[in-house]
Amino acid sequence: MIERLLKKQINKRLWRGKVIIIVGPRQVGKTTLLRMLTKDSDRRVLVWNCDEPDVRRKLTEPSSTALGAETSEADLILIDEAQRVQNIGITLKLLVDNFPDKQVVVTGSSAIELSNSINEPLTGRKYEYVMFPFSAEELIREFGATDERRLLERRLLYGSYPEVVNHPGEERETLTNLVSSYLYKDIFSFQDVRKPEIIEQLLQALALQVGREVSFNELGRNLGLTSITVQRYIDLLEKSYVLFHLRSFSRNVRSELKKSRKIYFYDNGVRNAILGDYKPLGLRNDTGALWENYLISERMKRNAYNAFYGKSHFWRTKQQQEVDYIEDYDGVLHAYEFKWSSTKQPRLTETFAKNYPDHTFTVVNPDNYQDFVCGKI
Repeated sequence: MIERLLKKQINKRLWRGKVIIIVGPRQVGKTTLLRMLTKDSDRRVLVWNCDEPDVRRKLTEPSSTALGAETSEADLILIDEAQRVQNIGITLKLLVDNFPDKQVVVTGSSAIELSNSINEPLTGRKYEYVMFPFSAEELIREFGATDERRLLERRLLYGSYPEVVNHPGEERETLTNLVSSYLYKDIFSFQDVRKPEIIEQLLQALALQVGREVSFNELGRNLGLTSITVQRYIDLLEKSYVLFHLRSFSRNVRSELKKSRKIYFYDNGVRNAILGDYKPLGLRNDTGALWENYLISERMKRNAYNAFYGKSHFWRTKQQQEVDYIEDYDGVLHAYEFKWSSTKQPRLTETFAKNYPDHTFTVVNPDNYQDFVCGKI
């Protein structure tokens, strides 16, 4: 069982009188993480699986007296798939307010519904974490740096969902099932999306634009939607942890792109499954885009698991000068350029270097990528 980095973060927050909430996409191992917490605990544990109808009834509008009776013999209360319970936030508030000596840990696959129902009732009463597919750092710790480097092309093509990593040889079947059955289920269940096929068409368009600026107006024209509808659908996909975005960095230079954004997929395998394209890298014309998506998504996981408080951007001017990725923290801009070929050694554009003298610059390639995804550079 591959050790998850998030487990260490959660253990630090246990027994502080607050609910711990773990959200994220489906099939990334949230239930498995609960099992790990159960196995490691020497406390009395109660597990509620909200897939069960009787559990949902029990947690829907209960009184504090009823909750006290149900949890009287438990210290650690684990609630799985909590988004299935209507107004779960009120129930959690009753638990944390009336039984402060008990620890409640909650998982939910849908940020859309779960965040809407818990944020207000649990203001000041929760720690919230996002769980992702396996990170490169987790896999390096499990399998070793050398083996992971050998598997790099596989990661670029098939991603790192647990089911994909744990069943080599079945990647295409697993990803096809994930994309067709699970990935968008929360959007269709909780939101008014009348034409599911539009979501699929939008995702295909976004998959082809990884690494390039995205225009809501252009996407809308191509799909027959308004730009507002496109923006709403992308927002839903972000809240379901299918996509995330970077905004352009702008401060001093007149020609900088100031309101642009790029959109990336949390997992390379999902991106390729949406396109139905698993060709080896030697036969592809989008290797650079795959490399960029992989590195930025892995850095995002690393930052999320390590309480990174800086800001992430890309940088570009109207004259097509660009920096692939920037982290802004502690008064310094840390600029990165991504190159699949280790023989290419690009220089930082002079416009950026001159206008932002407090900077570092690193080229990330297959020789040093593990240092980047683990936060060492």
